[in-house]
Amino acid sequence: MLNNEINEDQSNGSPEILTKSLSRRKFFGIVGAGAAVVVAASSCKKDDIVNNSGVNLGSGDVGILNYAYALEQLEAAFYTKIIATPYANISAMEMAYLKDIRDHEIAHREFFKAALASNAIQSLDVDFNSIDFTNRANVLATAKAFEDLGVSAYNGAGKLISNPDYLTLAGKIVSVEARHAAWIRDIITMGSFADMTAVDANGLDKARMPDDVLTIAGTYIKTKLNATNLPTN
Repeated sequence: MLNNEINEDQSNGSPEILTKSLSRRKFFGIVGAGAAVVVAASSCKKDDIVNNSGVNLGSGDVGILNYAYALEQLEAAFYTKIIATPYANISAMEMAYLKDIRDHEIAHREFFKAALASNAIQSLDVDFNSIDFTNRANVLATAKAFEDLGVSAYNGAGKLISNPDYLTLAGKIVSVEARHAAWIRDIITMGSFADMTAVDANGLDKARMPDDVLTIAGTYIKTKLNATNLPTN
């Protein structure tokens, strides 16, 4: 059972480079110096983040980065829980790959936290009480749902991003999320990594807008989020 705050101590032994919070300088060295200008121009005061409608994700590119940060917090917490309390009879191969996914999600979370700096939303409370972490089928089905949701979230948010450096970064992250989804799908049912439930007739992954994604993710995120200021087109 997990009913606690996501925090930066959830690495559970993952490599230091993944669990250390990246500096803004290092982050912008990856995504491009021009991205820093967008955060500065679009920043919102910390006092404006929390209101009676929940944690305000913000507007513009800052809002989209916070949206992605919220989802990465959720995924990092989920995989950290799996590794901390592995399901019955987990194989060495599955444990190794799930640790890799955990480390990727922690790295993604830290990227967004570093980029947002003082504009980052708070650490979120999660609730995984509906998941039986002792049961392989239940854990993997949830992992599949999370990864498919993550892919669709990045695909849907792409058109809402103004800064090309952020769009490039989102494209790199969504490709990793798709790799995760493919592997999870294949260990559940071999050959299902790109079936019609994942890829449409045009050969494209699904795309969801933030409101739809947050409605689904809200099953597991206890902290109320306010996405009303996010861009819609």
